[in-house]
Amino acid sequence: MSKGPLRACAAIALLAFVSGCQGKGEATEPLPLDRASNDASPPLLSRTRPLMSTVFRIQVDAPPDNAENVIRQAFEEIERLETVLSEWREESDISKVNSLAGRKSVKVGDDTLRVIDAGVDVSMWSRGAFDLSWAALWGLYDFRPDSIRIPTPEEIKPRLALIDYKSIRVSKKHETVFLKKRGMAIGTGGIAKGYALDQAGAILRGGGIESYMIFGGGQVQVHGQRDGRPWRVGIQHPRNPSSYFAALESTGASFSTSGDYEHAVFDGSGQRWHHIIDTKTGRPADKSLSVTIMTSEGIYADALSTAAFVLGPEKALKMLSRIAYPAEAVIVGSDCKVYMTRKAKQSIRMNVELVDGRLPNCKP
Repeated sequence: MSKGPLRACAAIALLAFVSGCQGKGEATEPLPLDRASNDASPPLLSRTRPLMSTVFRIQVDAPPDNAENVIRQAFEEIERLETVLSEWREESDISKVNSLAGRKSVKVGDDTLRVIDAGVDVSMWSRGAFDLSWAALWGLYDFRPDSIRIPTPEEIKPRLALIDYKSIRVSKKHETVFLKKRGMAIGTGGIAKGYALDQAGAILRGGGIESYMIFGGGQVQVHGQRDGRPWRVGIQHPRNPSSYFAALESTGASFSTSGDYEHAVFDGSGQRWHHIIDTKTGRPADKSLSVTIMTSEGIYADALSTAAFVLGPEKALKMLSRIAYPAEAVIVGSDCKVYMTRKAKQSIRMNVELVDGRLPNCKP
């Protein structure tokens, strides 16, 4: 597996901004979602910085005089969190926990404790559809088009026994984390960026910035308004990268999209392989084409979009109705049918007309 998370980076558009996660972590060029209103709107203060193997962008509407300094502080916080939470940095808390799996518990900082605790929450809520210990699969797949590698069932089977969120022990009292089995590994790729957005957003608000958007690696957080109206977040058509079939509006929410169209490759037979892995089988999940989650916190939006994608539409909606944490979803199933939670139906703005509940121009 290439060095990077198994979950897909997502293309999400925000008002006049569209970005996707590219192979080298580069953002695409801006593309208007609502061109007419965008042309009449005042420009946003927009700054970007490469962090966490992707590009983070902060956009501010009606910026106060201190905006540049506050945005810099927000970026510095994301950079700090990368050193703590990245499994690819030897000195990080996560790397220390993984290196001592099956041997001893590790004392970790508040950020790590928060991320792992939330990851275990979603692992339990989804009954393992999202599993924080998915990283035992590292090294099996390579999704780069020029060096694609698909593991055999014999290679996958022994790794699956090491994926078990119930074997992650978190002690809030002692501020420690312990992985019970040797060979287990935690991967924060499906949750850390959402937490980074939460922390960066808190810095922006604390600095007096009330209307902003933060984008990073398929995660979006919005707060306040854009030119007097809610921010608008577009949902990409899973089979047409330049088209957005719907949009959700909000004055304060976090969004995450998981899709089978990002970091996807095709083998010689034309089969699609992508890196949102069903940890029960070790193979790419095949019950969804895309999932967009809207919640109050990025840390949960990030993980829940992965869980819902793996579960598929029906089970995902049941999970979201069962858990105490409020989250809304727009799901495109493997049959191109669009499924939504009740509140998502109330706030969505469709850009296309569904045909028997299905997206037009969509092939599984």
